[in-house]
Amino acid sequence: MPPTSTPAGLGIPSSGECRTAGHSDDAGFCRSSPDAWKGGQNSTMPPEGVPDREEPDTRRPAEFSPFGLEQRFDPSFVATLALREKQVQQNYRPVIAIHKWFARRPGSVFRSLMLAEFVDAPLAESYWQSNNIKGLIADPFMGGGTTVFEALRLGFGVVGCDINSMAYWLVRQAVEPLDLPTFRSVAEHVISETDAKIGKFYTTTCLTCGDEVPVKYFMWAKSCPCPECGGRVDLHPEYLIAEAIRHPREVYNCPSCDSLCEFDEGAVKQCPTCARDLSHGNTKQGKTECLFCGATFAFAPQLAAPPEHYLFGIEYQCPTCYPRRPGRQFKAPDEADRQRYDNAAVMLTAVDDSLLIPDDEIPAGDETTRLHRWGYRRYREMFNDRQLLGLGLLLNEIAAVKDARIRQALATVFSDFLRYQNLLGRYDTYALKCQDIFAVHGFPVRLVVCENSLLGIPGVGSGSFVHFIEKYASAKAYSQKPYETQINRSKKTLVHMIGERIEAPLSDCKPTTDERSAWLTCEPSQDLALAPASLDAVFTDPPYFDNVQYAELMDFCFVWLRKLLNQEVNQFERSTTRTQRELTGNDTLGRDLLDFTSGLSAVFSNMGSALKNGRPLTFTYHHNNPLAYAPLVVALLDAGLTCTAVLPAPAEMTASLHIAGTRSSILDSIFVCRHQSWTRRHHTLDDDWNRSIADRVAEDVANMALAGYTCTEGDTLCLRAGHIAGDAVRALGGPKWMASGEIDERLATVCAYLNGAAKAAM
Repeated sequence: MPPTSTPAGLGIPSSGECRTAGHSDDAGFCRSSPDAWKGGQNSTMPPEGVPDREEPDTRRPAEFSPFGLEQRFDPSFVATLALREKQVQQNYRPVIAIHKWFARRPGSVFRSLMLAEFVDAPLAESYWQSNNIKGLIADPFMGGGTTVFEALRLGFGVVGCDINSMAYWLVRQAVEPLDLPTFRSVAEHVISETDAKIGKFYTTTCLTCGDEVPVKYFMWAKSCPCPECGGRVDLHPEYLIAEAIRHPREVYNCPSCDSLCEFDEGAVKQCPTCARDLSHGNTKQGKTECLFCGATFAFAPQLAAPPEHYLFGIEYQCPTCYPRRPGRQFKAPDEADRQRYDNAAVMLTAVDDSLLIPDDEIPAGDETTRLHRWGYRRYREMFNDRQLLGLGLLLNEIAAVKDARIRQALATVFSDFLRYQNLLGRYDTYALKCQDIFAVHGFPVRLVVCENSLLGIPGVGSGSFVHFIEKYASAKAYSQKPYETQINRSKKTLVHMIGERIEAPLSDCKPTTDERSAWLTCEPSQDLALAPASLDAVFTDPPYFDNVQYAELMDFCFVWLRKLLNQEVNQFERSTTRTQRELTGNDTLGRDLLDFTSGLSAVFSNMGSALKNGRPLTFTYHHNNPLAYAPLVVALLDAGLTCTAVLPAPAEMTASLHIAGTRSSILDSIFVCRHQSWTRRHHTLDDDWNRSIADRVAEDVANMALAGYTCTEGDTLCLRAGHIAGDAVRALGGPKWMASGEIDERLATVCAYLNGAAKAAM
């Protein structure tokens, strides 16, 4: 957020989505022995072939030992699991494939946190055992559902809340039981019916055998008129289509003669037909060259209407010829290909009014500003006519499904696969496939884009409806029978947790402590009606002040989904997932740091009053500037909570696109917090709290090294910031904290402490 949104003198940094973390395992709080906080230096993975537990253990949180999480959490063991999971998260936690959400934390971390708190056994043992723990867990910011999924697996009843309709919906879809054989059968029927109407528009002629064969991807370039000669100018930053990695040769588009050329890697990139130099494109830094008259001009993306697109390439797969030749099959479109597109556009005109195609305007917003600059005013303008026709017909077929649960599951698949069915995704020249519009968390308006096959070819390509049906079915199968992935000497073994399950009954009110069900709500968490002393724990990943505007991004899917669900699901009666009460800063809606801090304080206070005495409120966070933690510190102090530990755990891929080349961290700080009054009665802070922050950071770094991860500078900065924030909560808490004072004064007090502590720690 800009300085104008931050109270004068506070100097709070923008948190950003890729925040970096401090991990203070304020090691030593309630140590039972000098080795209790060594981060599992002697812990090992269980022997390969661990048998399934036939009878899950049943334990009750009422019998917990004070500060169990602080004593039993094993940083190096958890880091080993989390690092593996985040590299291919969908393989380790297939349930996340229900629908796209952002910045999901590793399920292995949250499973470990719950087990460390509630199971009196070494974490490296309890992690691989089935469990049936009775109690009630809440997550006030459930987002992608990590807390909900892991808690239900362990037997807990769950309260999950999120103000975003799409977050509520995807978690509900993951939890709600589904008849998988019926789902697959109905999906096949829907695909068959839709294919009969539009399949002909997704074919081309094979260059080798002349047969009509299925297309995988169409490649389009944005174009504009030349101000000098009026000719069409296609905007190509480069002419490369495919690298010589998964294809034998490099493939280039020649815009002068409208052809595709293949070259050996390292060869001179000169079109064999017209001798045009293809080593670089005609567009760079907002300027382009007209290939007709040679004029160079700026194409300012401040358009009254979306730009035109020109079809220049196709990747297809001939079932007869493809197995007999090396590499992929590419071609320049011919007249028949262009006629197929035109025929689809004519058909759309004839049936448009009967299709479930949204005509919603794109509201102004922090993320949608880029779309407006490029002339996009309505969501439907982000698709071409063939896409709109196919999507509208497909959604109509889904709407005709009589079984509500199957219909809603198919609609969720449809919503998710929209990410690959638009004119903002690109064709990946390395992987040779279409990329997700949200591969970068925003609305990227690319000059060269990829139109994916709508229904797709089973087992071929990615991002089509058939692929998303399989992805969804795999996610639901995992929900019904979850497993953990054990690695022993590079060999993977799936350990099925007999009796554990993510699918659970949905409740319309808070479950009892003996009831394994999920109460999922879509409302501000500070308004959630919870009885005092009714929760056994709160585990969450709270929002960030200057976070990516997830609501603005998810509206892209929401406006389609609500065409089907607005008459049957209350959360889809609204016109947008955006709300003024969302807890992120937002320039467009005027939400500033004080709004964010005040809202976070109200949520933590509500959760704190619902916690049983001594039970933890635990959350993840990271940023490399201590001032970014100020709202969290205020919220904890207002809620009467203190910080009993700050623990390190990986949260991002080591090669995350969102943090590559930055000083950001892949590590989260896990803040473990309990009621101040209870903590003071049950423990006297010992000398270990007085260890220097440098020593605590060194211990965290050592624990990560035991897991095979070498901390970067960004990681170290985050670890330090997290410890400073934990110290601030402990130092400022107690009777001297004036929770009823003005929010800006409380924030200033915390910032002053953080600033001083940061200087002292340097």
